[in-house]
Amino acid sequence: MRASAFYGICAIAGLSLLMVGCGKKATTSYVTSKVEKKDITTTITATGTIEPVTKVEVGTQVSGIISKIYVDYNSVVKRGQVIAELDRTNLQSELTSAQSNLSNAKSNLNYQESNYNRYKTLYEKGLVSANDFESARLSYQQAQSQVNVQQQNVSKARTNLGYATITAPIDGIVLSKQVEEGQTVASAMTTPTLFIIAQNLTDMRVIADIDEADIGGVQEGQRVTFTVDAFPDDVFNGNVTQVRQEATTESNVVTYEVVISAPNDDLKLKPGLTANVTIYIQEKHDVLAIPSKALRFSPSEKLLKKDEVIQNIEARNKVWVKEGNTFKALPVETGITNGTLTEVLGGLNEGTDILTEVVAVSQETSSNNQNSNPFMPGPRNRNRNNQNGAKGGNTK
Repeated sequence: MRASAFYGICAIAGLSLLMVGCGKKATTSYVTSKVEKKDITTTITATGTIEPVTKVEVGTQVSGIISKIYVDYNSVVKRGQVIAELDRTNLQSELTSAQSNLSNAKSNLNYQESNYNRYKTLYEKGLVSANDFESARLSYQQAQSQVNVQQQNVSKARTNLGYATITAPIDGIVLSKQVEEGQTVASAMTTPTLFIIAQNLTDMRVIADIDEADIGGVQEGQRVTFTVDAFPDDVFNGNVTQVRQEATTESNVVTYEVVISAPNDDLKLKPGLTANVTIYIQEKHDVLAIPSKALRFSPSEKLLKKDEVIQNIEARNKVWVKEGNTFKALPVETGITNGTLTEVLGGLNEGTDILTEVVAVSQETSSNNQNSNPFMPGPRNRNRNNQNGAKGGNTK
């Protein structure tokens, strides 16, 4: 019982010392910032895809078997250069047949013309009826029409034969080859794509998808920077060249396509790369600026000392300064903001100290001895000194 009582008294005494050591009081301190000249930029970010400015899909208008291919991936081609050929056998047969039909139509036209002239002479002499004469004239007109039809068929067959030779429509480089020799291509409802040719890989563009919440600030001519994962340390520059009006909705998210120029003189940018885009919506350099949080700051009467006073005003935008023991509100005219900094158009001078926030500072009211916890071990040197002192006392 005596031992338990002794330990209880010691615990209460230690707890009392610990509570005394924790006695603190809080005071307020105000943080200020100077009105300074800074650069303010407002940006939006998006992702996009790099692609050539001019890209042509080369197809075929006729069906057939690929007999020859003269280019491969990355081949440099000139406009009019032959890049592939189709088998001409069937197309040549169609042309020959059309020419034969045209020859027959012309022969029939010559016969019907002679017959018509003969019936015309007899009709004028009253030797044939009007019905026979009209029938001869009708046959002659039909023969003329048939010749015109066969001439069109010959022209079409000759054109189709020309389509068997596939040429490059532009100067450029072959990005994609989607057929091989011996493959059959069928031109039906849609034209099959054989090659994709990019005109100039030194002049690229980025097609970026901009969210509907940000598209209102995007305009042609704005500066753009972007990066690609292939070259993470390089920052590429461009400009907004087009803001397309067509909206795209996917998973209830509405986006708009924005075209961004991407000069590519060193050919680092490749078609299909994903670009991380930053569009500079607003930019101002070397303008007076203040922290945006200064516009939201307002001194609290609960935190004032006895001799401190507040001089407030009615203003849409205002900041606070402290002159001695007086908190004074100053009206300010603001410009653009990026959320962190706000441009100052009027009401403040450069170098003015303005209040931005209030912080609480704790002050210890007890001595270092009171703050020490008797149940925590002290520094090693101090314990060693205490042990030496104890030994000395015993010696004495």
